Amino acid sequence: MLEAQITTRIGGFTLDVDLQAHGGVTALFGPSGAGKTSLARAIAGLSHPERGRIALNGKVLLDGTTNVPAHHRGIGYVFQEPRLFPHLDVRANLLYGARPGQDPGPVADMLGIEGLLHRRPAGLSGGEAARVAIGRALLRDPKLLILDEPLAALDAPRRSAILPWLERLRDRGLPVLYISHAMEEVARLADTLVLLREGRIAHAGPLAESLADPSLTPLIGPSQAGAVLTAEVAAQADGVMTVRTPVGALHVPGSAALGHILRLRVRAEDIIIATSEPMGLSALNVLPVTIDALHAGDGPAVMVRLRAGDGFLLARVTKRSVQALTLEPGRPVWAVVKTTAFAHGDVGTARPNAKA
Repeated sequence: MLEAQITTRIGGFTLDVDLQAHGGVTALFGPSGAGKTSLARAIAGLSHPERGRIALNGKVLLDGTTNVPAHHRGIGYVFQEPRLFPHLDVRANLLYGARPGQDPGPVADMLGIEGLLHRRPAGLSGGEAARVAIGRALLRDPKLLILDEPLAALDAPRRSAILPWLERLRDRGLPVLYISHAMEEVARLADTLVLLREGRIAHAGPLAESLADPSLTPLIGPSQAGAVLTAEVAAQADGVMTVRTPVGALHVPGSAALGHILRLRVRAEDIIIATSEPMGLSALNVLPVTIDALHAGDGPAVMVRLRAGDGFLLARVTKRSVQALTLEPGRPVWAVVKTTAFAHGDVGTARPNAKA
């Protein structure tokens, strides 16, 4: 368990947070300048807040009388840039700072870099270098791993390629503080979502519940909003999987073994609401749902939470459509989602113990 109560002046704003992370992957999400990296650096001991208290698994790292140095805190830190030593090969980079006698093999295998051990950093791709940096942090046997926007320097295809490796890291059970302003990463990896704005925590809660809350859209961003579902692969044909989810069966692109459990992000902007059952559509996903709640923002859009079975979806529609269709809580409607609306990065692997 991580406890961090920190108050400190940084540049033009004050970082004032009270954070508790209880294991799993806790995502710090917010725009640039929200204070995410400042908070992470204070937790890791790389900067010194004016006042506060930090404890990890009951051990005090910082308070009025204690300030444990960074290298004794038991925290692994992976920066946005890999920061590998150019004169050392991958094996030596992995073992830098590790205990004598450590075998890098299991970590290298887990991250898919076992074939790179004799290369120099100059011969690595961006995604490979990022995995080496993560492996180096893991080989220090940290009690907490901080990933500070580890994919921000990569283009979209390379980010998509490395996310499955981060899912494997997530499933090891090591507590992770994951910092990002990219919701597709957070939705794939996190258990808990912490929304940071202007140096303060605006919201903290379970990821799935948070993303299904329409009132949080102003903090998350309209284009980033959308529900996350656990899905079990039931069938597949022609490059399309049929998956069972709490809201009903969905058709998504891709392939996986039958019974495989996925984590699926359904973006609010990809859902169309119909007041009568649509017929003759090319869209494969047409779900009967009930309007659960509406939340109007300052702009022209309204976030609509839709209930189906034991789950929720979010849809983003205009205020004009809400009025024209008389959309209100309790009204039965249909949610339409094109199969091709699901981006590759929106379909990931769920934790091994997840239930659809």
